[in-house]
Amino acid sequence: MRLPPLLICATAPVIEQGPALMLDVKFVDGMREHCRHWPGPVRCVLRRGAASVPFGALYAPEDLGFDLHVLDPGAPLPDALMHGAGALFGAADDMAVTALIEPARQAGVPVVLSLEYTLETRIRIALLDDTRSLPRRLWSALWALRSEPARRAALRAADGVQFNGYPAEAAYRGLTDHPLLYLDNRMTPALMATPAEMEARANRLRAGAPLRLIHSGRLEPMKGAQDLLPVMTALRAQGVEATLDIYGTGSLERTIRARLGAFDGAVRLHAPVDFESVLVPASRTGADLFLSCHRQSDPSCSYIEAMGCGLVVAGYANRMWRRLAALSGGGPVAPLGDVAGLAAQIAALDRDRESLLDAAARGLAFAREHDFPGEFTRRMDHLKTVARLSDPA
Repeated sequence: MRLPPLLICATAPVIEQGPALMLDVKFVDGMREHCRHWPGPVRCVLRRGAASVPFGALYAPEDLGFDLHVLDPGAPLPDALMHGAGALFGAADDMAVTALIEPARQAGVPVVLSLEYTLETRIRIALLDDTRSLPRRLWSALWALRSEPARRAALRAADGVQFNGYPAEAAYRGLTDHPLLYLDNRMTPALMATPAEMEARANRLRAGAPLRLIHSGRLEPMKGAQDLLPVMTALRAQGVEATLDIYGTGSLERTIRARLGAFDGAVRLHAPVDFESVLVPASRTGADLFLSCHRQSDPSCSYIEAMGCGLVVAGYANRMWRRLAALSGGGPVAPLGDVAGLAAQIAALDRDRESLLDAAARGLAFAREHDFPGEFTRRMDHLKTVARLSDPA
């Protein structure tokens, strides 16, 4: 059954360079996945204003495979884009998207929203953003609080909502008749740890080799990066021989780098690397445990991606990891901000290597059940179902 065009309002950066467009490669790949799954044309709207496009590449508009429209920030959506659309899809985290619900309803276009942040997470992120002054952080937190009623109204008005992660689903599921829970990640079957790699890791750990920790992500206070080195210090105090490889950059990079000398080479800091070609192989063959000091409850894809690489995940009891750890069995949970407690959990696994290997196997099995192709197909099936349910014909 062929459907009318799917209209996607995205938040990816775009820079126009003559007739070409500088776009994020992952964004383009994701849009092409939408084209493969949607039985009809796909339109996308982006907003100007980006200063740079990380991991970007130049594309000719005619080679994209979808119809891309670039608008000024705040510019209204042209009626021609909305007219005849089979569905409007966008993130409820973006208030510019929620403002389109009423025009879509007037045009008879069903709306499906996605959501990943809860109000609690939005406020905590705003208050921990040390790139802003205290007054600006307080203003951002107040804006999050004041915009919450409008966001909840948008979720009620939408024809369906896709929740990325357990916290958002728990907070807002009751506002929609057509909810979908999904776990966003980038792991395809080809990227998952192989039986041979799992066996090699098991043999190494059973032989008593030092525990290898890894961490990747933005080195920011809101991501808990300030706890990475204290955890390693606590592990040393408990007699655990371990190494830590950190991949990332951010406002805490200089502080972390300045303290590396205290660990005699056991902690190494690397620049951000390509996910598929570098980080995944390094995780699958050069690490045993993913160290997560994340205090926020947002649905970080790092959990599933680390488990898919065959790693145990050790993290704080934010609402996302606490629930995910319970369902997957993929690793221990420590109280929020408890560095000594997190180190103690890792030390216990170091002493009981069979429990560590069992958690790794459980996590890998869970990740395989929630790989990117499967989660994306479920999302597109949900979108098509809601579009048809909302079709007056």
